[in-house]
Amino acid sequence: MIVETGHYALVLALALALVNSVVPVWGSVARDQRLMAVAPPVALIGFGLVAYAYFALTMAHVVSDFSLVNVVENSHSAKPLIYKITGVWGNHEGSMLLWVLVLSLFAAAVALFSRSMPEDMRANVLAVQSWIAAAFILFILLTSNPFARLAGAPVEGNDLNPLLQDPGLAIHPPLLYLGYVGLSITYSFAAAALISGRIDAVFARFVRPWTLIAWISLTLGIAMGSYWAYYTLGWGGFWFWDPVENASLMPWLAATALLHCTAVMEKREALKIWTIFLAILAFSLSLVGTFLVRSGVLTSVHAFASDPTRGVFILLILVIFIGGSFALFALRAGGLQQGGLFAPVSREGAIVLNNLLLTTCCATVFTGTLYPLALEAVTGEKISVGPPFFNLTFVPLFIPLFILMPFGQLLPWKRGDLAGVAQRLAVAFGAGLVFMAVLAAWRGGPAVSVILSGVAVYVILGSFVDLVRRLFGGGVSADMVSQRARGLPRHAFGTAFAHAGLGITLLGLAATGWGAEKITALKPGEAVEIGPYELTFESVVPRNGPNYSELAGRTVIRSKGAVVTTIDPATRFYPTRRMNRSEAGIATLGLGQVYMSIADVAANGAVNARIFWKPLVALIWIGALIMAFGGCLSLSDLSFRIGIARRARKAQAPRPQPAE
Repeated sequence: MIVETGHYALVLALALALVNSVVPVWGSVARDQRLMAVAPPVALIGFGLVAYAYFALTMAHVVSDFSLVNVVENSHSAKPLIYKITGVWGNHEGSMLLWVLVLSLFAAAVALFSRSMPEDMRANVLAVQSWIAAAFILFILLTSNPFARLAGAPVEGNDLNPLLQDPGLAIHPPLLYLGYVGLSITYSFAAAALISGRIDAVFARFVRPWTLIAWISLTLGIAMGSYWAYYTLGWGGFWFWDPVENASLMPWLAATALLHCTAVMEKREALKIWTIFLAILAFSLSLVGTFLVRSGVLTSVHAFASDPTRGVFILLILVIFIGGSFALFALRAGGLQQGGLFAPVSREGAIVLNNLLLTTCCATVFTGTLYPLALEAVTGEKISVGPPFFNLTFVPLFIPLFILMPFGQLLPWKRGDLAGVAQRLAVAFGAGLVFMAVLAAWRGGPAVSVILSGVAVYVILGSFVDLVRRLFGGGVSADMVSQRARGLPRHAFGTAFAHAGLGITLLGLAATGWGAEKITALKPGEAVEIGPYELTFESVVPRNGPNYSELAGRTVIRSKGAVVTTIDPATRFYPTRRMNRSEAGIATLGLGQVYMSIADVAANGAVNARIFWKPLVALIWIGALIMAFGGCLSLSDLSFRIGIARRARKAQAPRPQPAE
């Protein structure tokens, strides 16, 4: 019965979304506060209905209700509970329901936490969000119904794809969706601003925290997805420039540019047109990613669906929302007034250059991802665009961004002194050069790794130059430093940590050039050296899991003859799916990792093994965590929680007059 009520709740959510997509806009045009006031409660009720529908589907998975097609195709009674829950979004229908849940969550959050927003702006934002929600709920109900029943329920289900039976699935998709789908709210703000004509510092102040939330989530989601692929797929890589990986990278690049742009618009009311364009572009790229994953136009470990009907429906959504928003942008952009002027050498100028580089990087990834698909559709010719293309085009474009970041932090608004900033960065720049020289003399290796490592050190140190100057400038006492630290806005610390985190990730990427790889056959008792360690393969141990059997290769890791740790790389077999999956054995030693995967276990216990030594590889994901931490610091700043409109109302409120 709960399944039917969940389905009914989704239908009701569609009806409310249609109501909320019309009534608040009508109220905004007619200046009718009663009609505009409809938007927040309807958004909250809509979220409640979608949340209930999602809960109903989750319960069907938890209790193994095999009368449901979705449960039969993606679950099994012996599957651990955690994977029954995460399996809800491990398929097309469930993941689309999660998509709509996140969409309605952001609408409800705006309804609750943006009460200081001008009423017409909030009404239009929630209306646009309802347009998107209505389109995707309709898509679910017509082409991807997760509540479809079977005439006769089987005794057992088909189990979940073994690659998805991993704790990473509990973290990666929800975070990615919070970022991916969260950019819908920036799109709604942009469309609402174009509809109402309200494009000013108030708009920038309100859109910035939502952009930051989406950016933080997307950063963590991409990092978690990278690590999940790294230890689950068994090939030892963390990024392959897969089309669906690229589909998440493109919105991240656009959102990063948008974050910097909203800062300029908030401070100087400049770059209005460009900020609106980026807000539309970021979510448009998310929609493109959704189309790639669910249309069947590509084959990927990430892809969910291959039904052309679904692809056509999503393509229609793309045309309506992307085409419609850019058409509205074209109509309104010409009427926007120019904002504050600034010199080329200024913080605004640095952010403009930052945006140009980020959008060029995004265009490069977009071209490399979609060109093969377009070529095949037009000519039938199949080509492969992989890591060599992206490494030769994306990386040279991205490196100038690292050079620019510390400069942008130190340059003042409106007009700056480039020579003065360069002088303040001399220590960071010199440290980077010294680090490069030491690495070249000590480790040698690829010149690219040496150069990138030096750039990374420069970025990390340069990110904190402004903070150090503001805290310790003038040789003040410890008490004064503490007072200054309390007086600084948290977003100043957040910016420093976010930029430093990117530098730390770059250092981890650069260090991969000094890694080692060996592919070899090992018999029990044989040893192999990799990097500074010796691995001794001892034996194959058979083990059974709840819905799989595995052969684990017990391996001892030694350093200079002393045992450091043991790892158990394994190959698993899932009988229901009739699929094998590699389970890598990973030992984190310092900031580096020894990585081993096995395959083809022979009768005598010998295995084919792939072994890696990856120095400093953990910095790749540590850097992402630090970036997200910086974003959270900025988000916690009071300036993001207290709206301009509320302060303006207080300032304009009549003061009590003294009695005569």
